[in-house]
Amino acid sequence: MNLEQLITQVRTEWGIVGSVGLLIGTLIAAFFIHKALFKVLERWSHRSEMSVGHLLNKHLYYPTRFVVLILAVVSISPLLGISISHVLGHILSISLIAAVAFMFIRAISFGRDVLIKYYDLQAANNLTARKVYTQFKIIERLAVFLIVLFAIGIALMTFNEIREIGVSLLASAGIAGIIVGFAAQKSLGTLLAGIQIAIAQPIRIDDAVIVEGEFGRVEEITLTYVVLKLWDQRRLIVPINYFLDKPFQNWTRVTTELIGSVFLYADYTAPIDALREEFNRTLNSSPLWDKKVAALQVTNATDKSIEIRMIMSATNSGEAFDLRCLVREKMIGFLQKNYPNSLPRTRMDVDHIPQQATLVGPAASMATQLNNEAVPFPKGQ
Repeated sequence: MNLEQLITQVRTEWGIVGSVGLLIGTLIAAFFIHKALFKVLERWSHRSEMSVGHLLNKHLYYPTRFVVLILAVVSISPLLGISISHVLGHILSISLIAAVAFMFIRAISFGRDVLIKYYDLQAANNLTARKVYTQFKIIERLAVFLIVLFAIGIALMTFNEIREIGVSLLASAGIAGIIVGFAAQKSLGTLLAGIQIAIAQPIRIDDAVIVEGEFGRVEEITLTYVVLKLWDQRRLIVPINYFLDKPFQNWTRVTTELIGSVFLYADYTAPIDALREEFNRTLNSSPLWDKKVAALQVTNATDKSIEIRMIMSATNSGEAFDLRCLVREKMIGFLQKNYPNSLPRTRMDVDHIPQQATLVGPAASMATQLNNEAVPFPKGQ
């Protein structure tokens, strides 16, 4: 006796009660089959090298359960002779469309988490991880938008009234399309800019950038805007078009390694060799220095002071900033403690004004004050 004969016999003997019982039994069987299938997938993933069983349960367990249960009701109802009303059938159809769309959206989230699992964004040199994650993040948002759009479209097509209205408006679709195109020109341009950012990648997630004079890290990239996390925990929201239309600084475009610079201004009597030794000693004692670049040079000289530039390298922008602050503090302290006379100073030589000189006005009063305050040197000195 096959399944169809068994269902027919139960319907004949038990009537509507038997049909309802078989429907409930089918739902229970689908429930436990779905649960057992995910248990098997979870055990298989733990035994293999993937180890993504918890991600399967997190993202796809409930969406697939909804799809399986709705499909079970839709497929078994005709065999049971249960007549589904037009309204109930319409509700089931729309529910199935929504469940399938939800399952696809969660599947994309599952793929994202699997990707993050194999690309560590917290690593010191995470350039590849940020590149892949940025591309997937923008593509994910675009895919979710398209899935929702198609799901809504398919759901609306199940209404005969809306379908007939759509056919009647088809003749004027060209004019409406032109109007909508002009109205949505800026929005479409922004959307295309987001796609271009995903492909060209002038910025990536966790990039260190300077935008509008503000230093921060790229925290989030959407299809329309970019969120920058500034150094003081503020958030700077920038339109996505900005990164295609205007120049900005990207400190981690090629690598996370950076070279920082510190400028020190000192008197001409400053001991350059001693400063260079102290600079090297400070770098060698700091774990922030990656031991690749270090140099101290006199890069400029004015009539009042000399300019000393110190450059040093670090593995990322955060450590480079901390290292620059450390070197600046140590070098200023070194000068204050050991060579205080080498700090920048302003010199002024004033000659003794002879008494015979005839001065008038403010110059005469200033000369009198200088002569009164002048202290003669002892003889022999």
